[in-house]
Amino acid sequence: MISIKSLCAALLLISVNAMAASEISLPTKLPELSATNSKTLGSHEPGVGVANGSKIKNFTIKSHQGKLASFNDLLLQGDLMVVFYRGGWCPYCNVQIRQLTEAWPKFQQRGITPVLISADKPDASMMVQKTYEIPFPVLSDPKLTAHKAFNVVFTLPDELVSTYKDYGIVLQDWSGKKHHKFAVASVFIVDKKGVVKWGHSSNDYKTRPSVDQLLGVIDQLKPR
Repeated sequence: MISIKSLCAALLLISVNAMAASEISLPTKLPELSATNSKTLGSHEPGVGVANGSKIKNFTIKSHQGKLASFNDLLLQGDLMVVFYRGGWCPYCNVQIRQLTEAWPKFQQRGITPVLISADKPDASMMVQKTYEIPFPVLSDPKLTAHKAFNVVFTLPDELVSTYKDYGIVLQDWSGKKHHKFAVASVFIVDKKGVVKWGHSSNDYKTRPSVDQLLGVIDQLKPR
């Protein structure tokens, strides 16, 4: 298991190599990520997320390598667990990604493939993929195509843009766009037909459904 200290060092090193032209700083240590309260698990923020039973229309975005990746092609792998994270700049997202990566065999045993999506441009998404050696897709969506398909777009208020910069987070350097938008932290279980079977979103970025909670949901959704 990768230690938090070595993980942060790797994040910083890869960030410098991958995005040398920008002034991006990463956290010196990763924080604790709280599991979602069981009472709110499977809920969405008002106006956020698509409803269970919704069919997601095909869209095409890019992989961390900059190659085109369509949603329909992803569905050929079977059921998906689509995870929207805020960006490689978010330490809580990094914790979540590490946990999902470590739990990959458990998802694989259940026949479900995690798919990570953020507004980061391909080279920033590649930074995340290489850092964690992620065995499942990491997709780049700076144009917010997938974000809009799942209705998880969050617009950072203008008054917070400078605050983020004070913390070394320049969103334009990560997305390559000027929109200052990223995902509400969300996860969706989608069957191989593209139908949403379950979803969760939260504006509280310090909490996410835990691996155990997600595995429990997946087991409950299995046909009996």
